[in-house]
Amino acid sequence: MRRAVAFVGLLGIVAGGISLSVMPTSHTAAAANEPRTFLIPASDGYGVADCISSKAECGKIVANAWCESQGFGKAVAFGVATREDFTGSVTKQSPAQAAEQPLSITCGE
Repeated sequence: MRRAVAFVGLLGIVAGGISLSVMPTSHTAAAANEPRTFLIPASDGYGVADCISSKAECGKIVANAWCESQGFGKAVAFGVATREDFTGSVTKQSPAQAAEQPLSITCGE
């Protein structure tokens, strides 16, 4: 009886290994070849707003990592989003809203 259970377990392990080796090894793409822009809240809690808004070297690293996590290659552009990027209905901007202006990351291939 123990040999039968061990044999079934061995078959399960072999089947799992084969299924993993048959899976495609290419990278999956989240979108077509066209660039895509993402808007991220400045107060997201991760502290990346300083890097992205100042366009420092760390901003490029963060933007590239964001794009790669979304299935794209590298960041084409990043920085503070313009008002046209996220709203067209608000005409007057208050000082509180300026601090909460979202960040923009444009990802390409």
